[in-house]
Amino acid sequence: MNRVKVFVDSTADLSPQQLEAFNISVIPLYVTMGDNSYRDGVDITTAQLYKMVEEFQTLPKTAAAPIQDFVNAFEPWIEQGYDVIFVGISSRLSATVQNASIAANEFEPGRVYVVDSQNLSTGIGLLAIKAAELAMQGMEAQEIVEKINALVPKVRTSFVISTLKYLHMGGRCTSLQMIAGTLLKIKPQIIVKDGGMIVGEKYRGKDKKVLDLFYADHVGDGKNIDLERIFVTHSDYPEGAEYLAEKLKNELNPKEVCITSAGAVISSHCGPGTVGILYLEK
Repeated sequence: MNRVKVFVDSTADLSPQQLEAFNISVIPLYVTMGDNSYRDGVDITTAQLYKMVEEFQTLPKTAAAPIQDFVNAFEPWIEQGYDVIFVGISSRLSATVQNASIAANEFEPGRVYVVDSQNLSTGIGLLAIKAAELAMQGMEAQEIVEKINALVPKVRTSFVISTLKYLHMGGRCTSLQMIAGTLLKIKPQIIVKDGGMIVGEKYRGKDKKVLDLFYADHVGDGKNIDLERIFVTHSDYPEGAEYLAEKLKNELNPKEVCITSAGAVISSHCGPGTVGILYLEK
C-alpha cells in the first residue's frame, strides 16, 4: 500500500504552520494585474494586492494553475511511490479542479485523486486536514477520498463583507446597489451553497453588532457543529477574527479554533475587512 501525499490549491488559506504540521503542499492559483502575473502566496501577498488595487483602481484577474503546474507538482511524489490526493476550490468557482483532473490522467489510474471541495478558503482546508490526518494513520488513498467526499456536504462556510467596493469592481454588485449599500452601511453575509456563493443576511450597524448578528445566524447554539476544529478566516481584519474566535471559545469550548488569513485570490473577490467562520457539521 502506497503512502499518501495531500495537496491543496492556494485558496485553501491554511497557515504555513498547518501546511507543515500536516505535510500538505500548495499549488498556487494566479493573479494577473495588467501585464504582470503572480502566483498567489508566492509572488504576491494580500497586502501587496490591496496596494495595487488602490493604485490602479481595478481588480486583478484570477486564474487556475495550468495543467502542467499540477503535473510538475504531483510527479516527484508519484516517483517516490506516493499516491496523491488533491483537494481543490469548488468547480463552480474555478477551473482548478478541471485542470487537476486532466493532470491526474497523465499518471497511472489510481495514483492521483481529485476532490472537488464544493467550497473555498478554509472550507477546503478543513477537508484537506482531515485527509492528511487519515493519511498519517496509514489509510489508503481511495478510502480517504471516499471519507472526504462524504464530508463535502457537511462543510459550512460563511463570511461577512465590510465593503461592497470589491463586489462592485468584480461585477457582482451594480453601481446602484453599491451606492445604496454604502449609504446604508450594509455589510452582506456571503454563504457557500452547492458549490457557489449566495447572499444571506444584510447587516447594518457597528462592527461588534454586525459580528454578533453574523455569529447568531451562522453558528447559533452550535449544537450541530463538529467541535474538533473551527476556522475563523479573515482578510485584513484581525480584530474581527479575534473577536469571533474568542466568542467561539467562550460559548462552544471547541477543541481548536484556528485563525488564518485569506490569500490574494480570495481577497481579490471579497476585499479588506472580511471575516468568516468555517466548520464541519456533525
